[in-house]
Amino acid sequence: MNPLLTVSIRQKAIYIPEGAIINNYESITRNTGLLVANLTSLGYGVSESLLKTLNNTAPGFQLTLLEMLRDVTGVNKNWTPLTKDWLVPTGESFADHLATWFANIYKIKGTVLPCGHNIPDGTFPLHRYNGCPFCGKPFEFGDIENFKQGSKQKILELWSSKDAADFLTDLLSSKTALDATQMDSLKILLAELPLPAVSVGMKETLMAVIDIYITRNEAEKAQALFTSPADVLRYLWYKHTGFLQIIEPATLIKRKAANNSHRVGILDKSASAKFKEKSQLKLKYTRKESLMVATWLNNMNLDTAGMCEMMHPKRGMWVRFIRALRLAEYSKRKGYDKLRDLLDKFYKEDYQVWQGMVEHYKLRYDVTSTFALLQQRPGLFARSLFANMLWFGSDITIAAFMDVIDKVPARLLFTLAMYADNYFDITNTRVVKPLGGVNKNIQPNRMLALYNNDQLQEMKEAVADLCLLAVKTRFARIAPTGKSMYIAPSLFKIPVSIGDRNETVQDLSGVLMGTRFTVEGDAVRLFMQWGTGLTAQHMDMDLSCLIAYKDRTERCSYSELTVTGCQHSGDVRYIPNKIGTAEYIEMNIPVLQKAGALYVSFTCNAYSNGGITPNLVVGWMNSKHKMTVSQKSGVAYDPSCVQHQVRVVNDTSKGLVFGVLDVAKSEIIWLELQFEGQVVQNLDTRTVENMLQKLNSKLTIGQLLKIKAEAQLLQLVEEPGQADEVYTTAWAQNTAAVTKLLID
Repeated sequence: MNPLLTVSIRQKAIYIPEGAIINNYESITRNTGLLVANLTSLGYGVSESLLKTLNNTAPGFQLTLLEMLRDVTGVNKNWTPLTKDWLVPTGESFADHLATWFANIYKIKGTVLPCGHNIPDGTFPLHRYNGCPFCGKPFEFGDIENFKQGSKQKILELWSSKDAADFLTDLLSSKTALDATQMDSLKILLAELPLPAVSVGMKETLMAVIDIYITRNEAEKAQALFTSPADVLRYLWYKHTGFLQIIEPATLIKRKAANNSHRVGILDKSASAKFKEKSQLKLKYTRKESLMVATWLNNMNLDTAGMCEMMHPKRGMWVRFIRALRLAEYSKRKGYDKLRDLLDKFYKEDYQVWQGMVEHYKLRYDVTSTFALLQQRPGLFARSLFANMLWFGSDITIAAFMDVIDKVPARLLFTLAMYADNYFDITNTRVVKPLGGVNKNIQPNRMLALYNNDQLQEMKEAVADLCLLAVKTRFARIAPTGKSMYIAPSLFKIPVSIGDRNETVQDLSGVLMGTRFTVEGDAVRLFMQWGTGLTAQHMDMDLSCLIAYKDRTERCSYSELTVTGCQHSGDVRYIPNKIGTAEYIEMNIPVLQKAGALYVSFTCNAYSNGGITPNLVVGWMNSKHKMTVSQKSGVAYDPSCVQHQVRVVNDTSKGLVFGVLDVAKSEIIWLELQFEGQVVQNLDTRTVENMLQKLNSKLTIGQLLKIKAEAQLLQLVEEPGQADEVYTTAWAQNTAAVTKLLID
């Protein structure tokens, strides 16, 4: 199976290798017609160019393509829930569970199920279940019965080898951090295609390139890519943990322990999980690996004092790595004088730390010295701009920042312009995600209380105006390619990829966090599938939703299967052998609107010890047409109705918000918000509200293009045929290419 096909599907395209084209038919063949019909049942259509090329491909390739799309859409998985025809409530209650518990202890006569539980008469309506309603273990399984209920098809385009190479170039040169989907695609492309001669845009992206060199035993080529010891540490930690950012060991251990805690004390495994994680984080390297790292550090084109300063923020981690890599031993070798000097300075702390000097002068209100140091590092100046405005005053800080604004990356300028409004609002709490942690609310900066509302408003406007002016100046320096521009209306709903590093993979199509999806009909159906490929075991993942009203909240979950406007399919707690299992929630939008619901958060949680199991898939369906639920098995999945889905790829999340329904607008905002806790009740609605506020303040692609048009004096037109520069939804599908608009 060609891995490039996986990448192309994420770009709503099909990669067809030249070797697969063996015919020269003019009319559509029977095999191609059958393939297109099968794709239609999965919710896909094909463009004219793709259809013509597919028509001339080998039958083996067509079969491979169909099987891959069936795998991506999940039709080969088990989608049977616990309850049959679950849109009709079963009427089960806590009393039924309590009565069954007593019946199993005191051996009261009833129906004994394959799991061994005795269900007394007059409790659960057993004819409505595919498994045990008491323990959540499934016994009966059904197939997907309904296809082609979806009212919209996802049109696939043709992808050539050149398109694949161009996409690889775009990913490498992206000026913002790649999300999990893009990074996974990058690794696939790097393994399949030659490495292009292009400047790598981000440190995280650089790690994937370095890893390719190491895999090919070309460690010497990686030397030129390391610009600081921090890059070396990042790569070593990435290879050891899989994280592209340097997350402290203590943070990882704490996170693992928290995920293995349990509401029932006897089931708490946090202590053993902490011990296991500590063991897994222990460092061990071969002499070949140690020599490789020693050579990188010894040959780095930096002075040793500067290298020590770069190592200082992660001093504790460096001490561990120096010992594990035996760097002290290698520093004694001939030709490793620089490494010896580096270690000597590092252990003696014979160096100055730039950040310490900044804090030293800042605490003494030495404006000149503080800003002189900050101007040496414009990126760090930008990241501390808001705090320095409050500390030293707006005018003097802005004046110092203007001297280096041309050296600040565009992504930071847009970040400042977007978030100034939230930061300088004294009534607003902000949502942040610490490295390796979950999303948290933080209180406003206490120094905001020193300023009145007019002063804070002036600060907001000063930052926004300054940053947008700097960006317009950069656009104005570039000669336009025409006199007019077309911007697709949908681009005003798609945010620019800045500052978000989502950790789930989107196999159907990659979209950016904050993208809004219009609900076509009156119903939204959430789905969750997990456990495929695993042996039968207790693995309790929960699909839930939290309904927010003006003055209260309701939840639809395993403990409340039926609430206003929402119906749950039942709580599955055991996965069957290899095929996995599923849960659903159906939301009736008119009912929610009538009840006054504001928004609904879509969540999944790991009730079992540990985080959410990898390869768990969550998403939602909707359609103009009625979506049917099988009366025989309860299967409610139809790939043609799927609007968006994501796949979890690691087990660090205990709880995950994967979307929010704006009830009044009938729009779903895709987001990724991690939270702690086994159940949906652990989700703080304020965190969701703050996250939505943060996403709403983000610059959209359409707004960015309008800034470009104004700077380059381009006329905006309403039809693509009238424009010299055309920007469509299809163009924005390649989010890495969109970052070319972030001019540095």
